[in-house]
Amino acid sequence: MAEQRTDTELLALFREPATKEKAFTEIVKKYQERLYWHIRRMLVDHEDSNDVMQNVFIRVWNALSGFREDAQLYTWLYRIATNECLTFIEQQKKKATTSLSDVESGLSNKIRADKDFDANKLEWKLQLAIQQLPEKQRVVFSLRYYDDMPYEEMSRVLDTSAGALKASYHHAAKKIEDFILNH
Repeated sequence: MAEQRTDTELLALFREPATKEKAFTEIVKKYQERLYWHIRRMLVDHEDSNDVMQNVFIRVWNALSGFREDAQLYTWLYRIATNECLTFIEQQKKKATTSLSDVESGLSNKIRADKDFDANKLEWKLQLAIQQLPEKQRVVFSLRYYDDMPYEEMSRVLDTSAGALKASYHHAAKKIEDFILNH
């Protein structure tokens, strides 16, 4: 297996017309799995996640030549993925012309519909608890709990102070704990 190139090397290759597509393919291969699971944790549904993932990489392709490298590449990618997820959720709310609670219960129903669902298993309770969180808390919890992203990095992805993110994570963790203990 070939050694993986650094982001700096990949960006340099992307800026060269002769190697642009190859570099982009390598960027996709390098980050697609991490981005997919970030998106999937927010949207739950596999097809929705794949659709949003395609939109993310279309946006990346169109904007990458203007990437200034003032943040790490994966931070920039996560920011795009997070924004695409939030946009998708907003579109779902508008399409449904129902309340946010109806959309959120729809996500909970998708979890319950999974063929492996077992309400007594902690991992499923955790997934249901996460879906009860407000959008922003869901994103913060997911980035911190699953991706182990430092608050400073998260503040660049979400354009919010590290202190506000710590508070948001704390509130989310408390709500999840309460949900798990009471369901």
